[in-house]
Amino acid sequence: MIQKFEFKPTIIEGLLEITPFKADDVRGSFIKDYSKEVFEVNGLDHNLAEVFYTVSHKGVVRALHFQREFQQPKLVRCISGCVYDVVVDLRKNSPTFKKFVSFLLKGDGKTEILVPAGCAHGYLVLEPSIVSYKCSEKFYGEFDDGILWDDPDLQIPWPLEKVGGKENVILSDKDKQLQTFQEFMSVYGGF
Repeated sequence: MIQKFEFKPTIIEGLLEITPFKADDVRGSFIKDYSKEVFEVNGLDHNLAEVFYTVSHKGVVRALHFQREFQQPKLVRCISGCVYDVVVDLRKNSPTFKKFVSFLLKGDGKTEILVPAGCAHGYLVLEPSIVSYKCSEKFYGEFDDGILWDDPDLQIPWPLEKVGGKENVILSDKDKQLQTFQEFMSVYGGF
């Protein structure tokens, strides 16, 4: 069976849910999750600057990250495991400013997302997982930033029951110190 690339828009402009190319046969599967040519034919200019992976334990939250400068559009796919993925629109002139879209990304290769510049991205790991990021801008540590994952203004309904409750959430020291959405607005006013 062959599944061709499909590109599905979401309510957030530029945020796409993508079905990668997948071919199944008696040996297993072949998955192509990026093709410069296919993306360009579909109106997407996503040139790779760097690729990286995260390996995470169940209960990890990788908070709502973004880069203040040289924003980093990214193609995100769960390679193995399962994550509850969230994208928040931080573009002040967007009709979906402050809105979020969530996805259940699994290691079955059926779905990936293209996160546009001007959005924060994070996820809750529901089972041990490896997540791939194919970024069209490189990472700059000096511009790395984010918003608290459980910010009350955003009201993201994280499925904490799937990790045994909030007390089982694992955060990096950096993510524990991130700003609130109100602090982000007072300093940056959105993108």
